[in-house]
Amino acid sequence: MNDDLFGSPKSDSGKPGKPGTRPAAAPAAAARPEAARDDAYSAKDIEVLEGLEPVRRRPGMYIGGTDENALHHLAAEILDNAMDEAVAGHASFIDVAVEQGNFISVRDNGRGIPVDPHPKFKHLSALEVILTTLHSGGKFSGKVYETSGGLHGVGSSVVNALAERLDVEVARDRVLWKQSYARGKPLGPLVNAGPVQNRRGTTMRFKPDPEIFGGLQFSPARLYRLCRSKAYLFRGVEIRWSCDPALLKPGKDEAPAEAVLHFPGGLRDSLEADIEGSATVAPIWSGEASLPPGPDGKAAGRAEWALAWVEQGEGFLHSYCNTVPTAQGGTHEAGFRAALLKGLRAWGEQRNNRRAAQIVADDVAVALCAKLSAFIRDPQFQGQTKEKLTSPEATRLVETAMRDRFDHFMAGDPTQADNLLSFVIERAEDRIRRKELKDTPRKSATRRLRLPGKLADCSSEDTARTELFLVEGDSAGGSAKQARDRATQAILPLRGKILNVASASAEKLRQNQELKDLIEALGCGVGERFDRTRLRYGRVIIMTDADVDGAHIASLLMTFFYRELPELIRHGHLFLAQPPLYRLTQGAKSVYAMDDADRERKVKQFKSSAKIEVSRFKGLGEMPPSALKETTMDAAKRTLLKVVALPEERARTNDLVESLMGRRPELRFAFIQEHARDVIDLDV
Repeated sequence: MNDDLFGSPKSDSGKPGKPGTRPAAAPAAAARPEAARDDAYSAKDIEVLEGLEPVRRRPGMYIGGTDENALHHLAAEILDNAMDEAVAGHASFIDVAVEQGNFISVRDNGRGIPVDPHPKFKHLSALEVILTTLHSGGKFSGKVYETSGGLHGVGSSVVNALAERLDVEVARDRVLWKQSYARGKPLGPLVNAGPVQNRRGTTMRFKPDPEIFGGLQFSPARLYRLCRSKAYLFRGVEIRWSCDPALLKPGKDEAPAEAVLHFPGGLRDSLEADIEGSATVAPIWSGEASLPPGPDGKAAGRAEWALAWVEQGEGFLHSYCNTVPTAQGGTHEAGFRAALLKGLRAWGEQRNNRRAAQIVADDVAVALCAKLSAFIRDPQFQGQTKEKLTSPEATRLVETAMRDRFDHFMAGDPTQADNLLSFVIERAEDRIRRKELKDTPRKSATRRLRLPGKLADCSSEDTARTELFLVEGDSAGGSAKQARDRATQAILPLRGKILNVASASAEKLRQNQELKDLIEALGCGVGERFDRTRLRYGRVIIMTDADVDGAHIASLLMTFFYRELPELIRHGHLFLAQPPLYRLTQGAKSVYAMDDADRERKVKQFKSSAKIEVSRFKGLGEMPPSALKETTMDAAKRTLLKVVALPEERARTNDLVESLMGRRPELRFAFIQEHARDVIDLDV
């Protein structure tokens, strides 16, 4: 399951012609006298935005932008409200439907939004106040919901403001009420639609406004993953999923037409699905506990977790607060890690294992696969998109709730606990050893192989068949790991742009962790300790995004190999992957284009006049693993560029590397001046 549901929040730059777009700079008023310009600025120039107009003017302030992440955030806001009813014990099921016309419908069997007149706005129902007034709702006082995900009172109103159409139905006290809105404004009054039997709760059906989001469409697969994630997070709810079959793409979309999502095992079920087939150091540990009570004597909430350490591969921690994904972590994660670190150190002290004292939090996290869900009263988030929990007390609360239970887990099976402690100590020793930049030998029957924690290694030891893909970041690494051939293809994610070795000192090179990990993974050493016979992979493939940043990262990596491991280039071990930039779809037919020129050629190959859908990949992490495999990693279909350094061009190559990557910026400036007129297509 992919829990990275929304991605990182985007700046409110919007798209050309959309709300949120930064206006072009006004022409300078140099011809006007200074006094005239001052006098022209008066009270009439001060705008006062009322109602939901601020949301339509600057949607990025409320949902992070106007891209696909923001579009799906709207659905998440409505689903969060229904989940709050379920977590509070008032709803047992939620119906989620994806319909034609880019409509989403969410229905729960909770109490239903109040429809009686609001005491402050007597001419408006409480329902209309909630849907048309920012910072209104029943989640501020804590009387209606002890814990909730929709905290700021802006979720429903923001969705309403950014919806071309929103229809709401409320069933309360056996009476059905209806009202419709367009772009945040009611199309008519709240209407009593008559009596209903065996029905209660709230139904919201809406369509995002094309004026805000352009032609963006909801992804059934992404929404299905969101619903499945919510069902895992609260085992007491049943989410009934449905999607118009015409919206599904056979072979590409993971969403079914219909499904009932209910997981009695909660997070444990989710973790088992995520690490299926992976060998674990110790059995999966799952549990839940009430958080310590606050000053008022009331429980501060509760925490639920499931975790395991895997023998091979990279770990992860997916955290949530009040069922909202906290992709950027926060204070609850800090408490979670502290409980595990202190518990392992304490077990080592109890077993008289002095090496346990060297363990740090990073050693614990290297191969830890975990899910953490905290339900906290009055949580504080960083920003409206709620991607990071900042409540300072959450660290202590979660640590206290978990620590005692972790101690019992370790004491319950001393043999497994000792194995786990030894495993984590090995990670600590790996970390310490990497500081000394020692070589990594090939695995043997008598010596356990130690590799960088982020490396997803292949199973084959036949160097002639094996490949190491160097990718940018964990997101791209995750897609590549799913797309690879596990037998022959290894994946090493690197964090951003690596050190430019052509301009860095030897000391910086020795201290750079990303390059240390790369050298360890290769196994052949560098400098005087280089030994090509110990190279662990026959091909080293640089696989970066098909954009300017990706080209820059590839240049930095090629510079590293050229300066520090030239023998690998000389013997033909270094390659560049060629991922596509575009996907063109017409009906059931899809083709890929490498760049703009290739896209234009491919468009002309479609014979019919039917609409051609053009998708631009933002990066490798945005590509479905199936597409990444088909276009870039499958040896039978891909294209690789071999990196070569011709002996007869050695002097020229050295000069070029020094000019473009070296320590003298004046050489780069001279190169740009000399070749500026040669640029024919500058992507800005």
